[in-house]
Amino acid sequence: MNKAFTKETDGEEELPDAVNSLPKGAKNYITPEGMERLQAELLQLRSIDRPKVVETVSWAASNGDRSENGDYIYGKKRLREIDRRMRFLIKRIEIAEVVNPALQKNHDQVFFGATVTYADSQAVERTVRIVGVDEARLEMNEISWISPVAQALMKAWDGDVVKMRTPSGVEKLEILKIEY
Repeated sequence: MNKAFTKETDGEEELPDAVNSLPKGAKNYITPEGMERLQAELLQLRSIDRPKVVETVSWAASNGDRSENGDYIYGKKRLREIDRRMRFLIKRIEIAEVVNPALQKNHDQVFFGATVTYADSQAVERTVRIVGVDEARLEMNEISWISPVAQALMKAWDGDVVKMRTPSGVEKLEILKIEY
């Protein structure tokens, strides 16, 4: 059989496409900004990153022996990574349901897209923004709407004290401020 039609494994396991999986039956909510980021990443991969790697792999393949050609081997691996990420992004964009937090009418209650300032049981204040699974970035204080903290905060009112289960017991969170 022609090598072009065989699967190259390099001893690596295929990673599942759904790294950030949703609970069964849950919708894939996402903010407009999150959707723009996913679409921009897909465009970057499709129109810039993948063509560059294809060019490198083509050049490396033209150099002869592919079995010891580092550029070729790495390039093929990188192509598989890019293709896997593109498939993942396409699937997630297709099932995404864009929710615009700016259209939220009730600003005194926590819903998807809210920025919530709360104090934990040690009186440490934290501010988080509740966003979609595919757009959560901890470094930006954005948490997924399915995370334990977000689940504890959801539907609570300004000034409420809610309980959240933790591995060490139950923690109380006092909601100090809600913004949209």
